[in-house]
Amino acid sequence: MPVSFTRKEMLLILVMALVQFTHIVDFMIVMPLGKQFMESMQISPGQFSMIVSSYAFSAFVMGLGSAMLVDRYDRKRALMVLYVGFTLGTLLCAFAPEYWTFLAARCMTGAFGGVLVGLVLSIIGDTFSYERRASATGWVMTAFSLASVLGVPAGISLAAVFGLRAPFFVIGLLSVGVIFLMGYTVPEMRDHFEQDSSTRRPAAIWAAIFADRNQVLALLFTVVLMLGHFSIIPFIAPYMQFNIGFSDQQVALIYLIGGSLTAVLLPVVGQIADRIGNATVFAVASGLALVSIFIITNLPPVTLVVALCATSSFFIVASGRSVPATTMVTSVVSPQRRASFMSVRTSVNNLALGLASSLAGLIVIEKPDHSLGNFEWVGYFAIAMSILAIWLAHKLKAIA
Repeated sequence: MPVSFTRKEMLLILVMALVQFTHIVDFMIVMPLGKQFMESMQISPGQFSMIVSSYAFSAFVMGLGSAMLVDRYDRKRALMVLYVGFTLGTLLCAFAPEYWTFLAARCMTGAFGGVLVGLVLSIIGDTFSYERRASATGWVMTAFSLASVLGVPAGISLAAVFGLRAPFFVIGLLSVGVIFLMGYTVPEMRDHFEQDSSTRRPAAIWAAIFADRNQVLALLFTVVLMLGHFSIIPFIAPYMQFNIGFSDQQVALIYLIGGSLTAVLLPVVGQIADRIGNATVFAVASGLALVSIFIITNLPPVTLVVALCATSSFFIVASGRSVPATTMVTSVVSPQRRASFMSVRTSVNNLALGLASSLAGLIVIEKPDHSLGNFEWVGYFAIAMSILAIWLAHKLKAIA
C-alpha cells in the first residue's frame, strides 16, 4: 500500500521542500552565469571560482560549528533563524555593488544555507517513523529536480532580461514568503531535548559522534557517495558541448529533461524503499548508476537523442540512490542527537563536494582541439567509489 500523509504532514513536507528549493537554486544559479559574472565584475576565472567555492567552504565551517548548538534549541526556532540569515545573505547578493561585497554576501548565504539541509532532514526524521521516512524524504528531495527544471532556467532568463542580480532578488523575495509559511506550518519540536544537559556540551557531542562506529561509517558513506556522484557532474555539460557537439540551448535540455524525470520518479523511489528496504533500493540504483557513469564518461559523438538518454539515465539513478541513502544516514542516530549529527554530515558532504570537483579538475585536460580528455578516468574513479558506497551501505544499522 502507498504511504499516505495527513494534510498537516503534507504542508510540512511542502515547506521543507521550498526551503530546499530556494537554497539549491541560490547555490546552482551562480555556475551557469559565470561568463556574465566575469564580464560584469571584471574578474578573472580564479576570482569567479572563489565565488563558487566560498559558498561550500562557508557551509562546511558553519556546519561544524552548528553541530554544537542545534540540538539545544527547538527545531522550528533553529530553522527560522538559519533561514532568515540565508534570506538576508541572498538579498545582500542582489544589492552588492562590487566583487568583494558580493563575495562576502556569498559567504554569509553559504554559512546559513549550508546548515539548512541537515536541519530539514532532521525535522523529517523526527516527524516521520522509519517506515514512512523514505517516502517523505523523496517528496522533499524533489526540490533538487525542480531547481534544475524551473529554478535555474528561470534564473538565467531573469539575469538576461533584468541583470545579473535579479535572480538573487527574486529568490530573496520568495524566501521571505517561505518564512511566513514556516510560522504557520512548522510545529514546535522539542522532543529531542534531553534531561541531561551535559550531553549537549561540544566535547560530548563530538565524542558521541566519533565514538559511535555506526555514525562514523555513515559519515564515511557520505564522503564516498559524494566522490562517486559529484566528481563527474561539473564536466557533464562541458563534455557534451566540446566532445559531443551540444549547443548552449541543447545543454539546457539536459537539466530540463533529467530534472523533470527525477521530479516524477523520486517520490516513487521513496515508496519502493519503504516497502522493500533502503539498502536494497540503494544497491539496485547504484548498480544502474555504474552503467550510466561508464556510458556518459566514454560517450563518443552521437545524436542528440542518444546523448540525452545517457544524461537523463544518470539524473534518474543518481538522484534515485540519494533517497534511500539519505534515509539510511538519518536513521543511524537517535532523535536527541540527530540535528547535531546531520549538521556534521552536511558539513562533511560540502567538503566532499569540493574535493570531488577539485579532483576531477586535476584529472580532466583540454586537448589541442579544445575537446576534453581523461573524462573516462573520472568515470572509473566514480565507479570505484560507487561500488565502495554499496558495501558501506550494508554496514549501516538503523536505530531510529
